[in-house]
Amino acid sequence: MGTVLGCQSMDLSNASILVTGGTGSFGKKFAEIVVKECKPKRLAIFSRDELKQHDMHAEGFDAPCMRYFIGDVRDQNRLRRAMAGVDVVIHAAALKHVTACEYNPLEAVETNIGGARNVVEAALDAGVKKVVALSTDKAVNPVNLYGATKLVAEKIFTQGNAYSGNAPTQFSCVRYGNVVGSRGSVIPVFLKQRETGTITITDDRMTRFWITLEQGVRLVMRAIADMGGGEVFVPKIPSMRITDLADAVAPGCARKIVGIRAGEKLHEVLLSEDESRHAVELKDSFVILPEYPTWTSQTEWPKPNTKEGYRYASDTNTDWLTVEQLKKML
Repeated sequence: MGTVLGCQSMDLSNASILVTGGTGSFGKKFAEIVVKECKPKRLAIFSRDELKQHDMHAEGFDAPCMRYFIGDVRDQNRLRRAMAGVDVVIHAAALKHVTACEYNPLEAVETNIGGARNVVEAALDAGVKKVVALSTDKAVNPVNLYGATKLVAEKIFTQGNAYSGNAPTQFSCVRYGNVVGSRGSVIPVFLKQRETGTITITDDRMTRFWITLEQGVRLVMRAIADMGGGEVFVPKIPSMRITDLADAVAPGCARKIVGIRAGEKLHEVLLSEDESRHAVELKDSFVILPEYPTWTSQTEWPKPNTKEGYRYASDTNTDWLTVEQLKKML
C-alpha cells in the first residue's frame, strides 16, 4: 500500500480521536503513528483493562494529547460520555479468538454485535463526524461464530448511516487479514514450540492473507480520508502458506499435523463473488460500496468495475510472500 495522507485529509492534527480496544496491538501502533505524524488535539484510549492501560502508559504512550478511559463497549452510557467532543472514532474492540468465541457464544454476541450497536448509537448521540470499524476476512461467508458476529457488526456500521439523517456522522469499515505479530497469532506459538524441536500445524494446505500493523493503521487513515459513509475498505495484501511461515519461524523443526480446528477454513476470502458486483477496484485496494444506500454518500466513487464472479481469496491471490520475505517481516 502506498503513502496515505490521512492526517491532512481531515486535519487530524486538530482532531479529537477515540480508539475502542485501544490497548490492543492495533491501538498501540495507531497511537504511535498518529501521535508522531499527526499530533492530534486529543487521543483517547478506551478499554476495560486498567492493567493494560497502565502498562501502555508505562511503555511510553504518554504524550500530552493522550487520555485513558476505563470502559466497556457493552456500556452505551460510558461510550457516550467518552465520545463527548470527539471527531473520529476507531472501533477496534472485539472478542477475536475463534476458539474462545465458539466456547462463549453469548459473550461474543454481547461484545461484537451489542458493542457495535452501542458505538453507533453513542456516536450518533455525540455528533461524531467519522467512525471506522475494524473487521476481518473471517466475516466473509463465515463458518465460525467470530466471523458471524463481525459480519453482523459490518452490517450495523454500514447501515448505521441510515440513522444519521441530517447529522454529520458517517460510518464505514475496513476489512483485512491476519496481522503479523499481533496477540493470538500463530507466530508466538511457533516460537515457543520450536524450543521443543516440533511445531504443530493444523493443515499444511492452509493459506492466509498477511498484513503488518502499520499497513492496518494506514488503511484506517485512508478510510478516514476517503469515506463518504457505508463503504468497506479492503486492501490488496499478500498471501502466505502456513508451511512457508513454519520454515521462516522454525526451520529444521519437525511438524505434527493436528487437523483443522472447529470453525477454521483452509483459505480466507476478503472479497466474495457477490460483493464484487458492487465493488470498485483501485490500484492497491477494493472499496465495497453499499448495495442499497438510503443516504447520500459524500464521496463520489467510480462505478463498480470488478469482473463478474471475481473473488479475492488467499489461495488464488497473485501476490505471495516467500520464506525470505517472511523472515524479514518477523
